[in-house]
Amino acid sequence: MMRKYASIKTQTITYNNYTIVPIREDDKYIIMDMRNAQLFHLRQKEPLTIAQQDDYFSRVISPLFDAQQPSQILFSFLHNNNCIGYGGLVHINWLDKYAEISFIIKPELEEKYFAECWQSFLHMIQQVAFEDIKLHKIFTYAFDLRQKLYPVVESCGFYKEAILKEHCFFEGRFIDVVIHSKLNTTC
Repeated sequence: MMRKYASIKTQTITYNNYTIVPIREDDKYIIMDMRNAQLFHLRQKEPLTIAQQDDYFSRVISPLFDAQQPSQILFSFLHNNNCIGYGGLVHINWLDKYAEISFIIKPELEEKYFAECWQSFLHMIQQVAFEDIKLHKIFTYAFDLRQKLYPVVESCGFYKEAILKEHCFFEGRFIDVVIHSKLNTTC
């Protein structure tokens, strides 16, 4: 049975042969593997263990479903009902009505399907952010290591809002963080 978020109306969204559903327990190890394979652009210091992932899902993820104003709303990103990525709205600020977008796909899909997956996910997550929970602003926060991300988010109506100079220490050097934002024009 699919768990549902109390904080949103629409639980399942499909676009361009992709679907987002509330993050599924069955996908937690697939997600762990995706995260562990992509440490270079995540705010994660070391590979996750099965015990850590189990703990995170029970302690952090499970309570999100019943919360009226959760700190994050996460989805499994599916193609043919198979989890090929995950993401959602994180660091949600309910008072100021903004959230960061987090999203990753399986590394083996990055070369051929990166733009298609990102564009589809952004289309769907905007529906949750702007229509369901009426946020004013959503944004991406990306280490300046992913040059092919910027044209994709900009093609979806996001604008480069800021470059945080030498904001993160990565592999012995400081790197910039690039923030792209989009405002809710329906408010």
